[in-house]
Amino acid sequence: MKKVITYGTFDLLHYGHINLLRRAKELGDYLIVALSTDEFNWNEKQKKCYFTYEERKKLLEAIRYVDLVIPEEGWEQKRSDVKEFRVDTFVMGDDWEGKFDFLKDLCEVVYLPRTPDISTTQIKNDLGK
Repeated sequence: MKKVITYGTFDLLHYGHINLLRRAKELGDYLIVALSTDEFNWNEKQKKCYFTYEERKKLLEAIRYVDLVIPEEGWEQKRSDVKEFRVDTFVMGDDWEGKFDFLKDLCEVVYLPRTPDISTTQIKNDLGK
């Protein structure tokens, strides 16, 4: 079984997120999503989410491409997650290009193109108008 992992906040879930998850799942048999906790988002990213971690987790678990949701509690956990879950492929959006190449000694690292014309930041900005 080929395992794939991706990371993110997945707040204000939109079709760009779904496209990423679908394409990530196409790279393997089992997709793990490491979901940023509320504490990690606030303490490390200074980002406040609209939906709580538990609400975002339930949304992700309802998506057919997602097999397992785990908490992301810090930047440094990626190496240990890849080892613990025996991950074959690490996937992120191409806005992170090169940032996770340090994992290439453990697994394949893939950066997928973002879905054009959609982002959570754009949605928040548009709603603020």
